[in-house]
Amino acid sequence: MKISKMMTHARAAIGAAIVAGSAAAAAFPAHAQDAGNYPNRAIRLIVPFAAGGGNDIFGRLVGAKASEILGQQIIVENRPAAAGRVAAEFVISQPADGYTLFIGASGVMSIAAAVWPKLNYHPTKNFIALAMIADFPLVLVSPVQFAPKTVAELVAFAKANPDKSTYASTSPAFTLSTELLKLKTGMPGVMLPVKSSMEMVQCVAQALCLMAISDGPPAIPQIKDGRVRAIAVTGSERSPELPDVPSMKEAGFPEVNAKLWSGAFAATGTPPAIVKKLEDVFQRAIADPGVSARLKTMAVNPGTISAAQFQKLIEAEIDVYAQVVKAANLTFE
Repeated sequence: MKISKMMTHARAAIGAAIVAGSAAAAAFPAHAQDAGNYPNRAIRLIVPFAAGGGNDIFGRLVGAKASEILGQQIIVENRPAAAGRVAAEFVISQPADGYTLFIGASGVMSIAAAVWPKLNYHPTKNFIALAMIADFPLVLVSPVQFAPKTVAELVAFAKANPDKSTYASTSPAFTLSTELLKLKTGMPGVMLPVKSSMEMVQCVAQALCLMAISDGPPAIPQIKDGRVRAIAVTGSERSPELPDVPSMKEAGFPEVNAKLWSGAFAATGTPPAIVKKLEDVFQRAIADPGVSARLKTMAVNPGTISAAQFQKLIEAEIDVYAQVVKAANLTFE
């Protein structure tokens, strides 16, 4: 099956997942169990990447508002290692009592389950989705010192200079997106591993690599300061925060349609009443006008779907990404 057909099927599968999630949410009974005095001490919010990256920014922004709503401190703790997998394993090793929560991203959850069949956790069996914080397209950036200003020019430059055709990546989410670009254009490219999406953008700014496909929060300030050049935004539409940057569809590569998300999770086994309380708190935090406005300035869409819809979407994505990995013949250490 071609990647283009897979992406069409992906959109259909995800759409069906959301519809199914809506029905499930409507039928879900109210929790009778009382959350009691939860929380009566500080909550840890584990971010699986280094400080400064998109997920770290999301976690701190939403965590601060959730802390305010709960009336209890939420402490963000960064645990970058193994593309986020170590942090995920840590969370499920802790007591499932609502005091250790997780900022999960596409790369650590649905994509990880697709690329590592023997993963030590499962995103929907070991975790309970509380809220989608945001979903977002990605932006392809390149050094301002290099000549390419369009996707076509970047592809031509990479083919003419294969020794310089490297890209930075912090997780399979960004690797998979870049490999999809390579697959659709025939350009070469060797991955340089880094610890966060902020480091991905810095790699480009310092001309240590040819490109990176990054999330918006760490990239947009660098783009606006003229430290990196935005070549294109993944998907079919331009970003309101980058109105002069063409979409991949406009650039002639509509199949490079990567879109990622970030969300808040609790470990499976957390008491239902606590889960319900956390769902409500995080949904309120994301919907807060100040938080929502701040998220939009980072070229992301604040999450609006229910926790049940989010859980279904993740399940659908696992199958979709597994097909893409197979078609591109990708392997991950």
